[in-house]
Amino acid sequence: MISRPSVARKTFFLSLLFFGLYSLALSVGPPSTVAQDKHAVNVLYVELDGGISPIQVDLLELSIQEAAQRGFDMILLRLDTPGGLVESTRGIVKEMLNSPMPVLVWVGPSGARAASAGVFIVAASDVAAMSPQTTIGAASPVTMGGGDVNGTMERKVKNDILSLLRSLASRKDRNIEWYAKAVEEADSITASEAVMSGVVEMLAEDPEDFLQQAGARGVPTSEGVLRFSLDNVNLVPYEPGFRYDFLSWLLHPQIAYFLFLGGIAGLFFEVSHPGSIFPGVAGALCLLLALYALSVLPTNAAGILLILFSLVLLILEIFITSYGLLSIAALLSLFIGSTILYREGTGLVLPLSSILATVITLAVFVTAVLYLVSKAQLRKPTQGQEAIIGAPATVRTWSGTHGRVFLRGEVWNAVSPTPMQPSPGDTVRIVRVEGLTLTVEP
Repeated sequence: MISRPSVARKTFFLSLLFFGLYSLALSVGPPSTVAQDKHAVNVLYVELDGGISPIQVDLLELSIQEAAQRGFDMILLRLDTPGGLVESTRGIVKEMLNSPMPVLVWVGPSGARAASAGVFIVAASDVAAMSPQTTIGAASPVTMGGGDVNGTMERKVKNDILSLLRSLASRKDRNIEWYAKAVEEADSITASEAVMSGVVEMLAEDPEDFLQQAGARGVPTSEGVLRFSLDNVNLVPYEPGFRYDFLSWLLHPQIAYFLFLGGIAGLFFEVSHPGSIFPGVAGALCLLLALYALSVLPTNAAGILLILFSLVLLILEIFITSYGLLSIAALLSLFIGSTILYREGTGLVLPLSSILATVITLAVFVTAVLYLVSKAQLRKPTQGQEAIIGAPATVRTWSGTHGRVFLRGEVWNAVSPTPMQPSPGDTVRIVRVEGLTLTVEP
């Protein structure tokens, strides 16, 4: 006969075993590629504006590092760019492709564009969207002078970027034909056309709208497709810090241009007024910052050299009497250099109004400085031996052609070209100074 306590103990242990196996089955479950029950989705929001340069590559690299360290699920990149440097574009694409979390790209807000380099960034994204009234396209390569590349170089450059763009588009089953057309024909389309032709996945008014649609559609991750609702999204703006803000300011085309001209003006003032110190130091600093920015931005070497040549002409104007011809040549060189400073086709263009205003301002500045220089050269000396020529002196003693005179608190030896008979207290005029002897006349 089995006792009741023994039956109760067996029943208890069997219940524990069944509950444990059931819990284990629930925890393992069937394999799935979709993570739908995530409590919160953390998204790092990064803004990428302006021309694509090395500073934008650093921005994306640092934001990806921070997202990985802080455990973000994805990065949302807001894009508005006219284009930029090819190597910097490749750097951004490389960072996106090697990111441990998906990178979503939204071209916005309305009025923004993904031109030239922006086409590659959109193609490299895991999910892409565009705001209404935005555009994408015009990815044809340009030369250093801004024109289309031709001949063998054209084929090499186009084949290189075409292969990259095709591989990026095929990675997410996007419209390879259009991406090739953007390079070969510089084609550009609107946001609606981009969605209909399969260039991007969706239209989105704002980042929240984008995330809502992306969550419903599903975002591919290394662990599967992540689906979520907007209520579970935690959108965190990325704060790049002072270094990025300063370099972004410095690499603005007009800021770099104004710093360049400010450096020229400072050095010109220092050369024309030696010893001023501050204008020279400030000018040198501005010139160094400008040259760094211009070395990063897509510039023409001819434009930079023409602007520097204008500085040389202005300095020569100080030492050579050209009756203004050197100044006119300098301003003409400055104007031409300014108009071709940035390459065409990159979106980095100096407005003609800014160039004219700058050239006119510099012309007024140069005229004022040259006027001060000429006035200083014509001004009668107030110090040194030259300052006493023409000054009156009082006779103390005199005999024939020599004597002693009193001038400005001192007694001087004096001589005259011809014999004189002045009395003590009479006044004579100084005509020459030779050492400590004055030549005087009545």
